Parts: sequence; structure tokens; C-alpha cells
Amino acid sequence: MIEPTRIDTRGLRCPWPALRLARALRSGLLPVEILADDPAAEREIRALAAARGTGVEALEIDGGSAFRIG
Repeated sequence: MIEPTRIDTRGLRCPWPALRLARALRSGLLPVEILADDPAAEREIRALAAARGTGVEALEIDGGSAFRIG
């Protein structure tokens, strides 16, 4: 299993988590694990992943949420 690239966006408000994820996806980094604590981030992350045709797995962590893409 390939170790995911981790992007920590805790403390950043939308649209920054989605923008950081978009940059990683454009660079070809898959899989990606993104940490976020903005409640709106999940919706934007899922929409971005769907637009790119990749799956999203939600993970629970202390102090926010994590999403594995790809």
C-alpha cells in the first residue's frame, strides 16, 4: 500500500482546504490524506474529488476530520 501524502489544513477555512487538495491532485499526488476542521470542508473536498473521478474515505481524528482521496 502506498503511503498517502498528508495535507494538514486544520485552522484554515474554506476554500483553502479544497484549494490545497486541488494543488496536490494537479501535481499527481495520490493517495492524499487531508486533515480539516472547517465543517464546510467535507462538502468541498467531496465535490472536488467527484469532479476528478476519485473516491473519498472519511476518517475520524482528534481535532477535526481526515479524508483519504484516491
